[in-house]
Amino acid sequence: MDARLPAHLEVSALIRRVNAEGGFATVLAKGEPDAGTILAVLSRNGADQRLYERMPELDGTRRWRCSKRQDVENPFEFQEYLDRRRRQDPDVWIIELDAADAERFIGVDASAG
Repeated sequence: MDARLPAHLEVSALIRRVNAEGGFATVLAKGEPDAGTILAVLSRNGADQRLYERMPELDGTRRWRCSKRQDVENPFEFQEYLDRRRRQDPDVWIIELDAADAERFIGVDASAG
């Protein structure tokens, strides 16, 4: 049995927590309620966007990893990447967490690189 929390519950909890602490969080794309992959777009005041997703590790765990960063020279590339991911996997959730030190909401140490 998979002990994974249903995607819609995890998304709801993240959004409530960010909003409760004065940030802004929203669903950009709604995915499969139970097993959809969650992509988290993290930013601060809409700038410096980073895309995090869970990647499987060798030990069987799944950790959040930064898979894409917004390029200031080509700001549309980031959105194009999100659109492409959505077309590839219509079950994916894409959420935006806009807050100071947004990585803390997904349990990532932003200073670790």
